[in-house]
Parts: sequence; C-alpha cells; structure tokens
Amino acid sequence: MRMLKHNLGYPRMGSQRQLKKACEKYWQGEIGRTELFLTAKRLQEEHWQLQLDAGMDLIPCNDFSFYDQVLDMTLLLGAIPDRYAAVATDVSGNAEIDLYFAMARGYQQHGLDVTAMEMTKWFDTNYHYIVPEFTAAQSFRLFSNKVFNAFDAARQVTGSAAKPVLIGPVSYLLLGKEKESGFHRIDLLPRLLPVYIGILQKLQQQGAVWVQLDEPFLAMDLSEVEKAAFTQAYREIAKHCKGLKLLLATYFEGLGENTALAASLPVCCLHVDLTRAPQQLEELLAALPEKTSLSLGVVDGRNVWKNDYELSLTNIRKTINVLGDNRVMIAPGCSLLHVPADLAHESDLDPEMLSWMAFARQKLQEIRELHDILRGNTALLTANQAAIASRRQSPRIHKPEVKQRTAAVTDKDAMRQSAFLQRQQAQEQRFRLPLYPTTTIGSFPQTDDIRQLRARLRKGDISQETYDSEIEQATVSAIRWQETLGLDVLVHGEFERNDMVEYFGEMLDGFVFTRNGWVQSYGSRCVKPPVIYGDVSRPGDMTVRWSTYAQAQTTLPVKAMLTGPVTILQWSFVRDDQPRSLTTRQIALAIRDEVLALEAAGIGIIQIDEPAIREGLPLRKAKRDEYLNWAVNAFRVAASGVKDDTQIHTHMCYSEFNDIIEHIAAMDADVITIETSRSQMELLEAFAGFHYPNEIGPGVYDIHSPRVPGVDEMAHLLQKAAALLPVRNLWVNPDCGLKTRKWPETKAALENMVKAARRERERAGV
Repeated sequence: MRMLKHNLGYPRMGSQRQLKKACEKYWQGEIGRTELFLTAKRLQEEHWQLQLDAGMDLIPCNDFSFYDQVLDMTLLLGAIPDRYAAVATDVSGNAEIDLYFAMARGYQQHGLDVTAMEMTKWFDTNYHYIVPEFTAAQSFRLFSNKVFNAFDAARQVTGSAAKPVLIGPVSYLLLGKEKESGFHRIDLLPRLLPVYIGILQKLQQQGAVWVQLDEPFLAMDLSEVEKAAFTQAYREIAKHCKGLKLLLATYFEGLGENTALAASLPVCCLHVDLTRAPQQLEELLAALPEKTSLSLGVVDGRNVWKNDYELSLTNIRKTINVLGDNRVMIAPGCSLLHVPADLAHESDLDPEMLSWMAFARQKLQEIRELHDILRGNTALLTANQAAIASRRQSPRIHKPEVKQRTAAVTDKDAMRQSAFLQRQQAQEQRFRLPLYPTTTIGSFPQTDDIRQLRARLRKGDISQETYDSEIEQATVSAIRWQETLGLDVLVHGEFERNDMVEYFGEMLDGFVFTRNGWVQSYGSRCVKPPVIYGDVSRPGDMTVRWSTYAQAQTTLPVKAMLTGPVTILQWSFVRDDQPRSLTTRQIALAIRDEVLALEAAGIGIIQIDEPAIREGLPLRKAKRDEYLNWAVNAFRVAASGVKDDTQIHTHMCYSEFNDIIEHIAAMDADVITIETSRSQMELLEAFAGFHYPNEIGPGVYDIHSPRVPGVDEMAHLLQKAAALLPVRNLWVNPDCGLKTRKWPETKAALENMVKAARRERERAGV
C-alpha cells in the first residue's frame, strides 16, 4: 500500500458563489427545486473532478450542503423538533428541502409561524452551524437519503475514490443543546448508535470502502463520561461494520490528554491537524497501535498562506520513519471550507503577493507536490522555498514606526477616565434617553440598487461624486424613516460599506484584498476576508465623513459604527509571522485613532463591534486566559481614550458567555448588545448571575430569519430580560445588523420592536 493523499472537505458555494445565488433565488420563488438541485449537482461534480485531477486518492462526498453540515446530520438522523411537523404537512406541498430550510431560517407562510433553530459558531471559526435540539425522550431514525445519493453520484465521477463524510456520533451530540432539564445529551448515545450503524452499513452495501467520521471534540477538554462515550461508540460501530475502513478526523487543536483515547479507538486511520498543533506528533506516534494508520494534516485549511514544504516534509518523514510509507496519509489540516476556492480568479493581485498564497484548489496541489517531493522531485521544493523566502524578506511587510508605537502602549492607554457608574450619570445627562431605549445594531438592508451602485463605481461607470450623492440620499432616507418609526438612537445605515471588516481593511495599511476570495459564513451568507500581510496602521479618517453627515440630518443621537480589533483580526486571513496578539494591538491603535476622531467631530455614541471575541477563544481551557487578557486589552486600548459622556457600545454574536463573563465585564463597554432571541434570553442568565454592572441590549428580533416577530413575542422577551437584569440598564434592539434582510420585513419587525418597547415602558409606569 502506498502513501495516500486525501481531502477532508471542499468549499461548497462555487468559485462564483453559484450555490448562494441559487438558494436565494429559490427562497424568493424565482426558481424551482429542479433548478436548485441541478446547480448543486453541477457544483458537486465539478468539485469531485477537480479533486480527482489534483491527484487525491480519497475524495470527500456529502461534505456538500445547501445550508450547513450539522443541519444535514440532524435531518439524516430524523432529530427534527416537533414544531416543524406542520411545515412538513403544509398545504403548499413542501418537500424535504423546504423542511430543511424552515429549520434553518424559520417559516412564516400559509398561517404558520415557526421559529428557526438556534445557530452558533463552529468551534473557533467564522462558520455558523445550526444547533441540534434534544429532549429527554429524543428518538432517532433514518430520515434523509442525501448521503447515499451523494455517494452514488460521487462514484460516477471518482470511482472507488469516493469517501462519504459524516459528523461522528459523539461530536454530533455534543454540538447540540438540551431543550429541557433532567438529562445530558450524551445520554442519548445508546439510541443514536443504531441509526449511525445502519447508515454505515448501508454505505458499505453501496460499495463504500472508506468513510470519514469527523470527531473534532476529541481535540477539546472532555469529561470522563464523554471519554467513555467515544470508547462505547466506536467499539459498537466496529462490531457491526466489519470491513469498512473508518477515518476518524480531528482538527483545530491537538489531542493533548485525549491522545491515548483517540489512539485506542478501533478505526483504520486517525487524522490530526498538525498545522494547528504540530507538537502532538511525537506523543501520538508513540501511542498509535500497530495496525492504525495516521493521516497528517500538513496544509493549513484555515489560512491562505503558501505551505512551507520544508516544515511539512520534516513531519511527514518523521512519521514514515516510525510507521512506514503504507500507514501514512497526507491531507489538509481540516476541511477547505474555510478558505476561498481558487487563486486563479485573483488577476488583480500583484505577482509577488500571489506567489505567497494558496486557496483551496492550490492547497490540493500542495498535497500532491509534497507527495512528489518525497518521490524525488526536488525542483518543487526549491521553488517553494524561494516563495517562502520572498515573503519573509519583503520590505512591504515591516514598518518600524508601527512597531515602535505598539511597543510603547501602557496600562493607562487601556483605562477609561472614570468608573462606569460615574460615566453612566454623565451619559444620562447628555442623551436624556427613555427607559428601554431603542436602537439597531448598525446596518440596514443593502438593496440591489446599492450593490449595483458600488459595482458601477468600481468599474468606473460613475464618478466618486455621483456615488457619494446617492449614498447621501440613502442615508437621509434612513434617518427620516428612523425618526418616523420612533427609534431613540439612530444609525446611518452603512450603505457605503461592502462588509464590516473589508470596509475598514481597505482604509488601513497592511491589508490586501481579493476579488473572489469568498468564504461561507452561514447558509448563503458569504464573506470576503481581507488578508493582513504586514504591519497595520491608519493613514486617515475612515468613518467620520458619513457619521457626521448623518448626525447633521437630525437632532437625535446617531451612533457611529466601527469594527473592533479582535473581530478585524478573526475575520481576516492573518499574517503568521508574528503573534496574533501583536497584530491585534496594531489594529487596536488604528481603531483608537478613529474613535478619537469621531469624538472630536461631535459624535457622542460610538459602537465598536466585537462579535468575534469569543470566536477566537482557544478550544482548550488552559489557553484561554492568555487569549482573553490580550483580546480584552485590545478592545480597551481602542475604546478608552474618550471622555466620560461619550458612550461606548459593543456588539457580540452567538456567544455562550457563562465561562468568560468576567472578561466581558472587563471590556468595560458602557453598553453591550448580544444575540438572544433564538435562545429565548437564556444567555442573559450568565449576566444576571454575575451581576453584570453595565448596560445591555439583549436582541429581541432574530435577523437571520425572514420571519417577522410580533409585538407580543418581543414584549415577552423584554419581560424575561427585566426579570433578570435592572430595567434601568436594558436596551431594545435586534440580534444583529440588518444588512442581509429585505426592507419590508425589516420595517415591519422594527415597527413591532418599537411598539414592544413602548408597551414595556407603560408597564414600568413611565
């Protein structure tokens, strides 16, 4: 047996975001199921052929998803919450795909009003998954045929190379949430395993030789019960699936104290991510049983920098020396879902920058080239090392003045002038806001007209003056509409912004941008992360022009919107030649300069969004304090130069705050807004138990769903919030920005939100 080359997963959207466009047309009723499925078929076949041409010996199938791979597993396993039963039997003749999208996005048709399932971050990435919901009486059954259809289709293209991919049973349960008390979701394993075994047996009957089971929780801190669950699950699977080759995949962290456990599981091959945890290799080689193969994740599936072949080859050769050639596989560290599709579409990047990068397609080529170098092609190694040296030595990366300023930051730079209670009094006197003040998170819907306007400017079809005039009109309209609606703190709408990170990166030094470097964030939502290649600084104002223009249109306060340093870091492809903490501090100083410029221009409320601060939390608890200390410090450096009566807001997305609440408090933002509507205010319990001292805006409107919540629904959520936190400290707002929504649903939902806030003021006697 020779050393095998394989991939764990490939980007789904297509190099031109074909899947995104097809899904959104389907949701709008512009195309039918036939055309939607045809788009999916073409994309999958294209991606399978591409991987086959790249020389992959095992090619993933069922890694494709219309929305999310965890939701796919929920449907496959029949773990469908009861509230969707009516959707499946709706008179409109819904198919399985409509039930699937209802679970992801909610459903509000034909008299039905069903909420979406909760969504949260996939480990420490910017990808979001749909959280499985479990009850004590939860049952499982084979519900969907997607995985079997995908395998049949993949074999038509790749032959015996097709490798079905499933989320492993233990990780699937741990990714979910108990929807009632009195049990732990891991208790459901005995009911779940027979369905998993049935799926694996059916795949084997279809002709599957290899099946990849993703168990990323093996790289997490595990309880003894959870460790026992892994042993139970894989012994049971091995007993009933003899002859099937299981590849157990871990990623994003090292196995650590779970090394012996992982090595003991009865699988054919264990995959580990050496790009995130190279130090795990020595212990793993010593622990691996004689017949178990090892898959080395040597190419970074999370970043865009070209692989350093010398480092990868060192680990591959070390492994071959211990295990032999026939027990070693090479692959990316994780699924390539988290990087753009193909560098070939980036004709605007200069040749030097291009020579430093690799996207998904190029990363497959790197796997093949590593294999070829091991077989004697030294010319490939020479070319790679030249590219690595070019980047390392390039003068465009390092700026002495930025490094000097960053090194000079002191503790005083991260402190507000006064404690929160004193600041709160100064801000109440300045703004005179009512109880339950209403606002939004920042962005308003980006219509086709706005996007086309930006495209016309980029192509040179209109002048900057014409563009600015159109954006001014949109801003004025948004201000007038908010005044009429009755919002208390307005926003300018962010019509001039393409993306909350890209917009700032374009005006900061040290960033470069791709034309088609799209990455899936959730569902059809794609982002185009900037690339941080060098030292970061702010040449000039970034938002002052539009914030002051909006404020000049109204006597009500207009909130300025900035993206925080940790989020800019997390949602970019970051340079890997210096600590991430140092890059974050450079960004923090740039944002600090913008905050002070806004204050000097008369803006009194400034929001510094940090939706990704928890996303960056290390998966291992032992590493978290170090990260949180520098992340919180970066936010405080960005926010702390202002006067007491300047109100600093921050916003966070999909964060379980219980284990980091003291660090959230240490950020010392005057107001924090968080996403709580899908969880029915559950997240507030952490703030209440901690006696969180500052003001807080729990989201009452789920902006990731097209459904419009009613006044009663939002008022009920506010009542739940008021039962947990002081009413004086509560704000009323949506869960997140409204950029991805349509105007009709946005207006209807915000009108209901304002009515709900007024109702609760009346209840409070104000």
